[in-house]
Amino acid sequence: MGAAFFYHLTQAPLVVTLASLSEKSLAAGWRVEVRGRSEQMLAVLDTALWARDGFLPHGLANGPHDADQPVLLTLASGTNRASCIMSVGGAEVSADEVARADRVCILFDGHDPEAVQQARVQWKSLTGAGAQAQYWSEESGRWEKKAESA
Repeated sequence: MGAAFFYHLTQAPLVVTLASLSEKSLAAGWRVEVRGRSEQMLAVLDTALWARDGFLPHGLANGPHDADQPVLLTLASGTNRASCIMSVGGAEVSADEVARADRVCILFDGHDPEAVQQARVQWKSLTGAGAQAQYWSEESGRWEKKAESA
């Protein structure tokens, strides 16, 4: 049974945190699904991931090799048999998905009140449905676990 890790971004940009968590997930032997809510946002992330130093094998959904992508940026679910789901931009994740995945990461912008509110709603929804959850903050300059559901 997996858990949902909520990452409250206040220091590092989304693409930096996303790349770091994706690299750690790949090192653990997991395929990663980066689930967004808009094709435009996913295209921006794709470009930023290719432009950064270091290689992160990934692709945008709806290509010829979606099933083979170690990291797939997508609006849908289940295309690359991911065991780690990363929600960006408020993309929904269900408690059933949390239970089936090795890890679910919900990344949200701590400077956007709407994103913070959406993360609170997701936390209540997931923990209310019995999913395990952890809240991580980088407010101190490094990631620290601040809360965990029972």
